[in-house]
Amino acid sequence: MAEKGIVPVRLSLTEGDFYTLWAPSWREHGSEWQAFLGANEELYVFTSPEELLVFLESDSRHDLTSHPDWASFNAGDAARVVPDDNEQHDIVGAPALLAERPSYVNVKTISRVFAVVRSLGNVTSAMPVSGFFSSHSVLGNVDRGADHFSGPNGLGEWSAIGRAVLTNWNNVVDALDEAVTVKEVDKVFVDDAATRIREAQAAREAAREAEEQIAKEEAEKVDPYDTSAWGLAGIDPIKISIDGRSVYTLRTYIEGQPVFLGKFGEIFTFNSQKALLRWLVEHDDHDLARASTWPDLMLGVNAGETELLVHRDNVYSFNGLAQDINTSVDAVDTKQMGRAYELMADAADWAGDDSMNSYFLANPRMQDYISYMLGSGDTAGYVPHAPFNDHSKSWRELEDMLTKRFSKF
Repeated sequence: MAEKGIVPVRLSLTEGDFYTLWAPSWREHGSEWQAFLGANEELYVFTSPEELLVFLESDSRHDLTSHPDWASFNAGDAARVVPDDNEQHDIVGAPALLAERPSYVNVKTISRVFAVVRSLGNVTSAMPVSGFFSSHSVLGNVDRGADHFSGPNGLGEWSAIGRAVLTNWNNVVDALDEAVTVKEVDKVFVDDAATRIREAQAAREAAREAEEQIAKEEAEKVDPYDTSAWGLAGIDPIKISIDGRSVYTLRTYIEGQPVFLGKFGEIFTFNSQKALLRWLVEHDDHDLARASTWPDLMLGVNAGETELLVHRDNVYSFNGLAQDINTSVDAVDTKQMGRAYELMADAADWAGDDSMNSYFLANPRMQDYISYMLGSGDTAGYVPHAPFNDHSKSWRELEDMLTKRFSKF
């Protein structure tokens, strides 16, 4: 379990919604620990975030003060006691959620519920809780994500989890109801706490909006690249990284069609920026020479005044994609995949061959997979599911088709 520090949580139990603090996991002196707000054998819960705040500010003794992140957490504003959406756990509602289909949201929600319930059982030594999880190993599969439950076998496993919960969940919830202590606080201070929480939340929202506005203004500023020799010429240096190696080349678009530094379908690539510039000074037999802005660009290159400048939008990384594809749908960075696919398609279009089209005709499921991942085209109801080794293998073959066009790699 990833370390989260200390987080406020809402727990929906038989008698309603309760609020407390949870330290999901931390390591200290070589051992892993987890805890909830409480003292000795008691686990404290409160009927509102305001009451939780009143308790924390009363300086009453509790065990979380020994947590290494306590000082940092307690120095936060009044809204530090308000759980975010991911920390609102409907424990009593788990069976109803499992009766639905294993969507991404449902699986993620159940995974979070199981995590907090398992932790509650461990901290309070509630035997019905720990016994439930130790007796049903299939429960741990919710942490694998929605893809794990795709297809007939996956749906069967989702149903098995639902049956285990339906049969045992009342005992689990009853044990948790008995394990928590609803802590009373001085009601005199609750209204003031509620006011300060609202003010802190408003201040956070204002700060977030201010940050977004600043980011928007920064994004609207003129990009220095646009006034560079490359930006003015409309000819872009590009960096391509595959299998831990990187090469540089150039590309532009003429009448909407990609044109690379190269000839006869071979892309001239270089292991360093300086090597590319040196080559340009001594050679002019390539397709980019027909660009109308090429002579002007070369004036600066020949004079040694123009350095190679790669814009961040012209950096293409294939690194890790094949491995991510083989892991799961959620593991893939679709933005990275989209940019990589754009480069492969540009190279094939410039070369004027049908290599990619032919490949997809022979491997239609790979075309469906890419269309699904990038949200383009009609996949006729196709949804990718594990195992993904064939997709990973096909992606590597597409990468090989690209690198075979390189003059140096």
